[in-house]
Amino acid sequence: MIRYLMTAAVMMLATATEAQHFSVETQHDSLSYLVLRTEAGTDRWRLTFPVYRFCEGDVDGDGVADAMVGVVKSTRFDPVVARRIFLFKNYQGCVRPLWMGSRFGGILEDFRYADGHLITLQSTSDGRYAVVRHRWRKFGLGVDSLLITNVDKQAALAVFEHP
Repeated sequence: MIRYLMTAAVMMLATATEAQHFSVETQHDSLSYLVLRTEAGTDRWRLTFPVYRFCEGDVDGDGVADAMVGVVKSTRFDPVVARRIFLFKNYQGCVRPLWMGSRFGGILEDFRYADGHLITLQSTSDGRYAVVRHRWRKFGLGVDSLLITNVDKQAALAVFEHP
């Protein structure tokens, strides 16, 4: 039994540390592919809407890099065409959705990844801005802290670029 548990632990560690790399290949303005390359091969996820941002990092804290893709589209829960964030993971060498965000508290302008957190730049309908640090919760992103709020765009960008 101990031997079995040790073997399972080694296999999980090997999977978590396997070399992988996400990238985005753009075919035209409304067709891109999220590409996952691992030692075992390549997998692709079709994105049929404009992509405005891409980055990778360990958002969910499992020790394996995830893909963060900014897309422009409407959703089932929000019919307005707007910027969204989709998170993807490597599941046994295949690209799989981790979280498909429909909305944040404000109007999503941009995002970046820093130190295990997703940082968003958000605006309001009255032209004010906020920078928010998000952390992975059991399912989805939750607000970890407000880095700055109710400021002009220039002040928000200064914090967004160097959180």
